[in-house]
Amino acid sequence: MKLLFLGDVMGRAGRTAVIERLPKLREAWKLDFVVVNAENSASGMGLTGAIAAEIFAAGADCITLGDHAFDQKDMIAYIGSDPRILRPLNFSKAAPGQGARVFEATRGRRVQVVQALGRVFMSRPYDDPVPMVEAAFKTAPLGGAVQATILDFHAEATSEKMAMGRIVDGRASLVVGTHTHVPTSDAMILNRGTAYLSDAGMCGDYDSVIGMQAEEPIRRFVTGMAKGRFQPALGPATICGVHVETDDRTGLARTVTPVRLGGRLQPSAPEGLPIPD
Repeated sequence: MKLLFLGDVMGRAGRTAVIERLPKLREAWKLDFVVVNAENSASGMGLTGAIAAEIFAAGADCITLGDHAFDQKDMIAYIGSDPRILRPLNFSKAAPGQGARVFEATRGRRVQVVQALGRVFMSRPYDDPVPMVEAAFKTAPLGGAVQATILDFHAEATSEKMAMGRIVDGRASLVVGTHTHVPTSDAMILNRGTAYLSDAGMCGDYDSVIGMQAEEPIRRFVTGMAKGRFQPALGPATICGVHVETDDRTGLARTVTPVRLGGRLQPSAPEGLPIPD
């Protein structure tokens, strides 16, 4: 199965790039399933129902969120109406929506998507994600009930992400980190066959401070004083993510390749696949 995961969509620049390019990528790369993390797609904070509908229309099969899951208030009600949107499993016991779901992919195959939040250096003391992730995996085991499993681990610390990858190695097709908006260069297949990447990066304008116009973050770092609100950068966006090809029998990874298209970053794409305009 050919899977594509796209990292945190950041503001208008990021969502425009995804909406414009994903349909062509889906066709050119013959993708079987696409997950998009869109927790920063609405003005850099959260997701709205209208934006979710645009991302799904562009070719996403599932949208994941993160610690900004409910920054846009309409998502509190909207998430219950569209089960294709997942918030983290361990966000809050009172949170609406769900953090894991089995989806239908091409040719009748089934894909489980799970999302969880890390706890190191995060703003709130979230519940331990490990038992929740393991419980989700047990309900739909890889190579049995599902042909692929994707875990979006939304966390700050690379050490925590690496630990999670090794905890579930052999039970997931892909463990990919989100949240830091900076793509890492450590794409690998772990010892038991799980594809891993510490952070997919963001889909947004990299002439910025992790997607925000640079002036206000710099001012706060230098002076410790806020003068205005953070505003998403609006220049040409880079689409960042990861492409994984799996074995249908085992669900484990055959290949893993970072994806970086457009904008300012050095391009990267799976070898031999066309890069549509």
